[in-house]
Amino acid sequence: MRSAVRPIYLDWNATTPPHPEVLAAMQAAAEAAWANPASVHGPGRRARAFVEQAREAAARLTGLDARDVTLTSGGTEANNLALWHAFGDEAAGAGRLQGALVVSRIEHPSVTRAAEALAGRGVEVAWVDPEPSGRVAPEALAAALDRAAAVAPVRLVSLQAVNHETGVVQPIAEAAALAHARGARLHVDAVQAVGRLPPAAWAGADLVSVAAHKIRGPKGIGALAVRPGIRLRPVLFGGAQERGLRPGTQDPIAAAGFAVAARRALDGPARYGALAPLRDRLEAELTRAGLAVGAAPLRNGEGARAPHVTNLSWPGWRGDELCAALDLEGVAASSGSACSAGTAEPSPVLTAMLGPERAASAVRFSIGEETTEADLAEAARRVARVLSRLRPVPA
Repeated sequence: MRSAVRPIYLDWNATTPPHPEVLAAMQAAAEAAWANPASVHGPGRRARAFVEQAREAAARLTGLDARDVTLTSGGTEANNLALWHAFGDEAAGAGRLQGALVVSRIEHPSVTRAAEALAGRGVEVAWVDPEPSGRVAPEALAAALDRAAAVAPVRLVSLQAVNHETGVVQPIAEAAALAHARGARLHVDAVQAVGRLPPAAWAGADLVSVAAHKIRGPKGIGALAVRPGIRLRPVLFGGAQERGLRPGTQDPIAAAGFAVAARRALDGPARYGALAPLRDRLEAELTRAGLAVGAAPLRNGEGARAPHVTNLSWPGWRGDELCAALDLEGVAASSGSACSAGTAEPSPVLTAMLGPERAASAVRFSIGEETTEADLAEAARRVARVLSRLRPVPA
């Protein structure tokens, strides 16, 4: 029988392990906040208090007002709510929609697929290609805005703060200036940025999406924060929860965890900033491991990057096969967005940046505040074993 190997978790971009303080808060809430937070009696009010604490913590984290924070089931719902809000009261009905949307080709699937759905309903969607570095150039964004405006009034621009696969930081301040100069709003998917980069990373945004499980909180809860005066339109219909924008009984237990995680995330940029030397060491160790077996990796993503993530390609190998083999070695990594796991297609992000062959051979490694130097050295040794054992795919 094969002996167990020490697990090494290098997939913090997919999800983060819940912090012990988060788990403790959720356990306490499970005992105290079992009632429906929409109920007006005492038990309901106690449950409601946990929901409001999460709203206030999310507001502080994003830099916006708690009165303008809608709690959602996570980043995906927040992104969908942000995109659909700009295109008519009939967003969930059968009518044709009007206006234009500008969006990059390297966004999270919850943005790109929502944009495709809007295009199918009559919205003019102008797609922005990234540079090979993974950055969306302001010049390309300006050209897309002009292209879209020639067809219909541009109502919204959507751009990530930090790319979920490469960690490349996007030019949000420039995007905000370009959008606002043309009378459009800017939505920023900040799911991979909050708690990891300072608020300047999404400064100027009109709508900001966040998810609790990326900041060591629970899954199943997130938020969309908007600037005062923006009127959202629901994409779900039911009760009056979340001012009718997100109907359904709220979960005070998840809210309790989200509140603690969001408060901790206020100091997160300092903790994550300290990880940059570890990330650089990981890249160096993986490069040496590859060279030792004649398989030097290529880095996907250049310029300003989040300090905890690297994306590497080993031409000739398949990223999904490398990840499967690494899993057997006890190393958790990914070959693309976790939301696209199980698909046979290479990453659309890396394909847009560098082409399908480079995308097919990519592996993303992301570290967190519990990752150690010993973890990285051992992970590199296991990567070398995997590369030496697997045969590259013939060109």
